[in-house]
Amino acid sequence: MKPIPTVSRDLIELPPAFPIVISQSEGVSPLFQRLHWHTALEINYINRGSGYYLINGTRHDFREGDILLINSNDLHRAFENEALVMTIIMFDPAYFALEQRYDTELLVPFREIGKRFDNLLDRGHPMLPRLGAAIEEMRSEFACREPHYEAVIRSQLVQFMAFVNRYFAKERERRSSHIRGMDTVRLVLNTVEADIAYPWTLKELAAAAHLSPSRFSALFVQTVGTSPMDYLIQLRLSAAVTLLESSDKKIIEVAESTGFRNLSNFNRLFKQHIGKLPSELRPHH
Repeated sequence: MKPIPTVSRDLIELPPAFPIVISQSEGVSPLFQRLHWHTALEINYINRGSGYYLINGTRHDFREGDILLINSNDLHRAFENEALVMTIIMFDPAYFALEQRYDTELLVPFREIGKRFDNLLDRGHPMLPRLGAAIEEMRSEFACREPHYEAVIRSQLVQFMAFVNRYFAKERERRSSHIRGMDTVRLVLNTVEADIAYPWTLKELAAAAHLSPSRFSALFVQTVGTSPMDYLIQLRLSAAVTLLESSDKKIIEVAESTGFRNLSNFNRLFKQHIGKLPSELRPHH
């Protein structure tokens, strides 16, 4: 059982339109030396030097070339032994909610740390250098910010997570109960997508999964990384973006046909998640 963090949570500010931050640190900053936790998912790549992490009370020694995964709410702190340089990727798990329509297990390496996955990826695995190179490419893209760097980083991060899933899982036989949960969530996702304009309630979604609302919410968050209702908002906004870019429907019609009952609410959520107003997506704007 994970300890309930009593340490106050770090608010890692991730820009809403592109909720990924990639940085490189030399040594261990005072921020990371103390025990801390945050809701962002974190990937660390050790470029140089060595040290160790305490994650939920377990010590993980690391050295050059190692890759560590740190889940939302993991209590952790880093310690430097010598000349430590590491690349840190932090991202909002909800950022990949839509990718998980196609691969519901995408973020499982974070969700199942301590079960099927370890915080520290197996340093003897031949795929590890390839993953390290991918992290360096993402860092370079993030630093240079050439046109479309967001799409490049997003696709590289999806591929990174897919390879971690494929090559670094342990104990294959423990998948069966896990898959049942995935299938339940997938069924509900399909139900919602078939009619996103319908004013779904949590109770109705849970009923579709034959679970209580609290059990369904817990399973959904564990699988997708965001609550069912937050996911529904993201799904609706994604559909709205498509309509705004590909049709001549009035903005109020787009809002209504994607399940938003009120224009100011639609504008507010759109700006918050997409980073622009709906009117700014119109080609003729």
